[in-house]
Amino acid sequence: MAASCLPCTWLPAFELDHALEPLLLLSSNRRMKLISPSSCNNSNITRFAIRKRRQSHANQAAAYSASDGKTTAVSAKSEKVAPEVKRRVVVTGLGAVTPLGDDAHLFYTKLLEGVSGISQIEGFDCSELPTRIAGEIKTLLTDGLVPPKHAKRADNYLIYALIAGKKALADAGITEQVSGELNKNRCGVLIGTAMGSMRALKDGIDAIKISYKKMSPFSVPYSMTSMASAIIAMDLEWMGPNYAISSACATSNCCILTAANHIIKGDADLMLCGGSDGVIIPEGIAGFIACNNLSRRNSDPTKASRPWDSDRDGFVMGEGAGVILLEELEHAKRRGAEIYAEFMGGSFTCDAYHKSESRLDGFGAVACVESSGLGAVACMEKALTNSGVSREDVNYINAHATSTRVGDPREFKAVMHCFGQNPELRMNSTKSMTGHLLGAAGAVEAIATVKAIQTGWIHPNINLENPDKDVDTRVLVGPKKERLDIKVAMSNSFGFGGHNSSILFAVHK
Repeated sequence: MAASCLPCTWLPAFELDHALEPLLLLSSNRRMKLISPSSCNNSNITRFAIRKRRQSHANQAAAYSASDGKTTAVSAKSEKVAPEVKRRVVVTGLGAVTPLGDDAHLFYTKLLEGVSGISQIEGFDCSELPTRIAGEIKTLLTDGLVPPKHAKRADNYLIYALIAGKKALADAGITEQVSGELNKNRCGVLIGTAMGSMRALKDGIDAIKISYKKMSPFSVPYSMTSMASAIIAMDLEWMGPNYAISSACATSNCCILTAANHIIKGDADLMLCGGSDGVIIPEGIAGFIACNNLSRRNSDPTKASRPWDSDRDGFVMGEGAGVILLEELEHAKRRGAEIYAEFMGGSFTCDAYHKSESRLDGFGAVACVESSGLGAVACMEKALTNSGVSREDVNYINAHATSTRVGDPREFKAVMHCFGQNPELRMNSTKSMTGHLLGAAGAVEAIATVKAIQTGWIHPNINLENPDKDVDTRVLVGPKKERLDIKVAMSNSFGFGGHNSSILFAVHK
């Protein structure tokens, strides 16, 4: 044994046993000399010894009093402590800005009707581009929701987040009077973005080409991915947890799950959370064209986004924001809030495989999945474990399903691997009507999931006219809305970089 001296603060024997046990290879009778008197330079230490491990530390204990330097024996028979009750999290407010409107409830009504929000791009001249369609927000009223200074200068993603956040609060009944009664140290904001402010960055680059003196003082602040959370907190004076997560298309789910964990841990009682993106600009569209991801069905925009259909040719870019208000259950009850659903839990994992393609052995190569637990299957199964939900109870999946050739069937196989034994399982894709809202997709689809629980109606899969041979149409919702008594619903979001996320909601009981 090396004769390196440990710190010379005296410890009672039972504490010494715990402190040094990992460092020692103890003999069978649990006695070993640690440092001989001659090997220690401190004259106050003569020897340390590991005492024989007791049969139960609960029956023998000692505590050291730092105030008088003496050891005081205490009884180890402590009173039984009641198990800590887990703080439950519920959804009490919904806010959405989407190609189908900026009211969360009207948005879901349109989903149930099978209305498409995909159209020709009008925000800029895209006549030279091979993709000229998107889920573009044509008009948006900001009066009373966005301060003029931000409405004038801020990027669309920031404006969308501010509006969705304010509408989620209004939907939850958080009026100015109610807001004034909240403990604002226990209210937080966690709204992420996948792309941030591409426009602010572009404007900055254009300015510096002329002169650094042309740079706007707002260029850096408005480019920050955390600015939406920060500005909302400033407006509300909410001083609890505040930051942003950026994990590509899994951003919103990561924000929602992390926000819920802040409530569960006791860091906060209310959390505004979700995601926002607005990159239907030349640089955004051209960038995804270069990745060979976008649909080119320009002649028939409303038919372009067609998850699981054999004629799909890529996803359709969308834009907007989704924000939900999560609240600790007892807090919500005390203020008489309407509860839409209960947040059950979730998970996020990483494929660690490719920048834009999902891991093959994580999507349906069953032997590999069972041996290594990779990809989306691992994420969904971990979500079940973390939330304590039985897989038999999950009977509705709001899928990521973006309308890409590779991603749709792989996700379907992963879902079937986890839940295929459930005869009640139903699955749909909100993106068939909204397009892909990138970092906002998960939150907008979480709103659709919560509304499905609240109303008992699940929206259709539009444009599923020639189902892919790799999918089972008995699981997929058809062209019309369907009634479903949802036990537990899962919403999936998977993103570039191999980011996987799954979150679970259920009826509050």
